[in-house]
Order: sequence, then structure tokens, then C-alpha cells
Amino acid sequence: MGADIDGAIETRAPGGGWETEIDLLDFGLVRQRYAWECLFGFGGGLGVQRALFDQRGLPDDVSEPASSTCEEWSHGHSYATWAEVAAVDWDGPLSDGPDYSRVGVWRPGQDGELALDDVVRAPVEVLDAAEEAFGEDLMPSEWPQGGEVHLDGAVYRPVVLTPRMFAPPEGSWGPVWAAMRELAAVHGDENVRLVVWFG
Repeated sequence: MGADIDGAIETRAPGGGWETEIDLLDFGLVRQRYAWECLFGFGGGLGVQRALFDQRGLPDDVSEPASSTCEEWSHGHSYATWAEVAAVDWDGPLSDGPDYSRVGVWRPGQDGELALDDVVRAPVEVLDAAEEAFGEDLMPSEWPQGGEVHLDGAVYRPVVLTPRMFAPPEGSWGPVWAAMRELAAVHGDENVRLVVWFG
């Protein structure tokens, strides 16, 4: 068994209290441990050093429906206002250097220029080709500056992880951000908040 995500989108009433507007479960989000790690610092496996909204805890003034739903066994609580989400640099680094074992897979696009196609754990054949090219057995983060491997029409390069790679704003979380954006147009950017927890 694994953890599932739950939460709510809230708005702040004129009197200052927060009210639940949308249950996060309504968006039908599935288990996405890498996306959770990038966004909220929960999930594991990527080794993200700076998640966007890293397990901030449950807000003291969380809306009552959300508070009662968030049972004692829930964990990994976090939150973010729409102002914070709107300001995210989706291509900003989540770590200080290249990922230890993952590589970016670059392939020619329609214009013939190389474009990032995927981010994967370095396949054995890529590591073997790197050893032949660099003269020693190295993981991607240890490749020399500018080092890359050309194999089967693709170019493999060390990669610094970014939110866009695993939680693109136009991906499965897109409807969540769209709903927050629409509410912010009515209530203001600082008065719309996403609260999440795992259990």
C-alpha cells in the first residue's frame, strides 16, 4: 500500500477566515510520487533538495471542513497561495547539481534542433558508452563538464531536475492551477490557497 493525496482549495472570506471551495479529490489526481516530491517534498525517489512548497505543515487557520477531513494519521501537510504558485519558475533547479543517476534524453525536434524528450535513469548501455567515452566508470553527475553520450539517435546528458520535468503546469495538475487562477480573479491572489496532505 502507498500514500494518497488529499486536500482542498480554499478562499479567504472578507472577515479573514478561510473557506473550502473545492475538494482536491474532485480533480481525480492519481499517485504521482515524483510530482509530489517536486511540489511538496513528499514521495521520495528523486532526491529533490528544494521542493517548491516543502512540507510547510497545516496552516493554523485551515478551513473547518479541511481540518476535520485531515485526520491524525495524515502527514506531509503543506500549502501554497495562488500568488506563490503563479510566481513559480517551472524551469528553476530543484537541486544544486546534476542528478546522480538520471539523464536527459535529447532528440531532434521537427526543426532538426535537439530538444529534451525525457528524463530517465541512465540505461546500462548509456553507462557503458560513457565509460568507453570517458575512460572510467562514472555516474551521470560525475561525467566531465559538457560530457554527453550519443546512442541510437539520441543524446544523453546529465540533468539538473526542474519542476517542469515531473510536474509540468500544463499536465495533470493543470486543472488545479486553473481553478485557483479563476478563484484568484475574484478573491485576489493572496486569498486563494491550496492545502494538501497525504495518508
